[in-house]
Amino acid sequence: MQPSPFTSPQANAVALFRPALLTLLLTALVLLAIGQFTDIDLILADWHFDPALQVFPWDNTWFARNFMHGWVKNVVVWFGFLLIATSLSNLILNFPKFDPLARARLWVLTLAAVLEPQLIRSLKSASALHCPQGVDRYGGSEPFLRLLDTIPAAWNYGHCFPAGHASAGMWLMALAVLWLPHSPKKALLGYLGGLSFGLTLGWVQQMRGQHFLTHTLWTAWLSSAVLLALIAIFSRHLLLSPESRWTTQAALSGEKA
Repeated sequence: MQPSPFTSPQANAVALFRPALLTLLLTALVLLAIGQFTDIDLILADWHFDPALQVFPWDNTWFARNFMHGWVKNVVVWFGFLLIATSLSNLILNFPKFDPLARARLWVLTLAAVLEPQLIRSLKSASALHCPQGVDRYGGSEPFLRLLDTIPAAWNYGHCFPAGHASAGMWLMALAVLWLPHSPKKALLGYLGGLSFGLTLGWVQQMRGQHFLTHTLWTAWLSSAVLLALIAIFSRHLLLSPESRWTTQAALSGEKA
């Protein structure tokens, strides 16, 4: 008896989601441990801080402020707007050249561009943590607070966690769906490429004293979790092998006939 073509997505989903969820869980524990029990945030911030001048020298450079925080970010943001416009146009006009797989990929990219930065922005608005420039160690007015620390009474909220600027580029890890399901290795490279781009944006903000390392790493974690959720939602099309997709479409066509 030939296996049903509808079993392939479930098998592919199990193969993808089980290790992915385990990786998310383990990395969350590692990030919590790093942030709470090490001084890596302070060590790296110290590297970029000039105690004599009481400034982060990179903060006012053209490269960090204008190029990376301005031009590069704007290019990625406009790319996101282009995806949104394309998705809405396809929703209205139903482009004939877009098969279900292409539509699923487009929606994952579009929703990642919208949801990931919005999630980070929402969490930042409720965050008690301060950016390095707001911490007394670096010329600010507030003591350094870790993620799991108890928030002191009458605390002045810093609204600086997780890293917002990094999220502007971190959603590009969703480009991985362009190689699903036929080339998982290329999909992984696409994910790592987007992750690296987001980490680079985050690193520049650390150089400017605008974020700590763990702020950026948590943005990467949250963005990865959103991407995994989107892949799960669209897994019926994203994880179906080409052969099974052809068989499934033929079966559905036969049912309609």
